[in-house]
Amino acid sequence: MTSARRKSYGVKGAPYAFLIPATVLFSLFFALPIGYAVWLSFRKVHVSGLGLGKGAREEVWAGLSNYTDALTDSELIHGALRVLGYGCIVVPVMLGLALLFALMLDSDKVRFTSFTRLAIFLPYAIPGVVAAMLWGFLYLPDVSPFYYVLEKLGLPQPDLLDGGPLYLALSNIAVWGGTGFNMIVIYTSLQAIPVEVYEAAKLDGATPTQIALRIKIPMVAPSLVLTFFFSIIATLQVYNEPTTLKPLTNSVSTTWSPLMKVYRDAFGTNDIYAAAAQAVIIALATLLLSFGFLRAANRRQKQEAAR
Repeated sequence: MTSARRKSYGVKGAPYAFLIPATVLFSLFFALPIGYAVWLSFRKVHVSGLGLGKGAREEVWAGLSNYTDALTDSELIHGALRVLGYGCIVVPVMLGLALLFALMLDSDKVRFTSFTRLAIFLPYAIPGVVAAMLWGFLYLPDVSPFYYVLEKLGLPQPDLLDGGPLYLALSNIAVWGGTGFNMIVIYTSLQAIPVEVYEAAKLDGATPTQIALRIKIPMVAPSLVLTFFFSIIATLQVYNEPTTLKPLTNSVSTTWSPLMKVYRDAFGTNDIYAAAAQAVIIALATLLLSFGFLRAANRRQKQEAAR
């Protein structure tokens, strides 16, 4: 083999060599755990006799029984419904505020843009558990300064950790922490719009409100789709907020969200096979919802482009 041919093979093989570390890490820490969870979801423990002695507990093939039990589990279904109500509050409020803040920061009349952008983004840099603990203490009547002020003013003091207000309390934590990230994504897209587009609109007599509604928002639609996609995934996987607030109130059960149910079954009742099946169902539901939303968004964009 000539040196020129060896050099050609070396150049062609270089990209694959660079991919090897990422492929190994992906396989070890992502693909392999997922495959193991799927395998466990089709298994169960068969107990012989009293379950004592060697060989009394044996792992056997379960087929689809774990999935059937999960889909008919009332706790998992109720947890999914609670997350659905939680998401109906979090997603529109968070994305609406993110879009509003991005449009405000993109305006020429706003001062201290860098400081304001950092102030809005800063809550996102705080870990979710820490944020939930901070807000949890603010929700407690005995230690919250807000309840002290309401008491001095003679105003009613609602219990935000019980009943319906609990959804608002949990949603507030998610909105407070996630708005900044989504705002940065949308604001970056706004900055990429050519200035000539705004100047042409101003020459035609368009007001700032008309520019925002008819030019800015339609042009950042891909960013809105992206942030909505991320928000759906984060909502379906909610875990930190209810788990952190659970010690502060009896209204949050160990199965408040589907992921909490998975954790309880895996490490509380030591039923890793049922937990694996539930985890696979949650992953498939997330995949189907995300894929369905992206497909609908792409279809709509194609229809608008064809007009």
